[in-house]
Amino acid sequence: MKRLPIPEDVTGEEIDKDVRQELLSLPKTLADDVAKNLVMVAKLLDEDPEKAYGYSRVALRLASRVAAVREAAGFAAYAVGKYSEALAEFRAARRMTGSVELWPVMADCERGLGRPEKAMAMAGEPEVAKLDKAGQVEMRLVAAGARRDMGQADAAVVTLQSPELASSAVHPWTARLRYAYADALLAVGREDEARDWFARALEADQGGTTDASDRLAELDGVEFTDALDEADELDESDALGESDEPVKADERDEAGDRGVQGEAGSTQD
Repeated sequence: MKRLPIPEDVTGEEIDKDVRQELLSLPKTLADDVAKNLVMVAKLLDEDPEKAYGYSRVALRLASRVAAVREAAGFAAYAVGKYSEALAEFRAARRMTGSVELWPVMADCERGLGRPEKAMAMAGEPEVAKLDKAGQVEMRLVAAGARRDMGQADAAVVTLQSPELASSAVHPWTARLRYAYADALLAVGREDEARDWFARALEADQGGTTDASDRLAELDGVEFTDALDEADELDESDALGESDEPVKADERDEAGDRGVQGEAGSTQD
């Protein structure tokens, strides 16, 4: 089996204690191996989902009968848009644990597979009542997305209206719920209300999980300019003004290459 490199500072002890408990059913050396791959999945899932997916496949080959491994494989597949594969892994994890925790993301996989009607049906199943508050909010977000997938934009707005949306309390999911509501309002032409809710989303977004600030700027007609691009333009103007000789073709190409490199260096994520 082809293994992927594991950094020396990854010990496997970083994983959640409940996952570690699940791995106790494996021989120690194998458990340590699986744990390290699961740590890599968690570390890379947001910044490099393709690599995270690779580590999840290794963990899956090593310990496919461990629910935490199937769940991690599901989230890694989900992150790279392999919705059919993700759904299969989530279903397997749910069969092993009996938990309904994965119900919302399973419904979102149905959306990803082009089956919003199935996602809506899942939103009405008894499993939803067994979810905790965060899970119920997540299910509401998925249901609203499914409504929009089906061309029911007004229904999506209504779906998101809830006590959780009206509450002034801030929870880990508050920013995303307010953002989704603002986006739904914008989709039906209620721009003033949308702006208000994007602002509320920004207030609650302590971890920067949304681009509410960018959406607000867009609605306000604010345009951002790249200071590096402006500096490059000024330098180019000065250079042209100081020289009486025409710029040779190869010099133009070289200058263009430097400009591209400068712009790429200023980006992130």
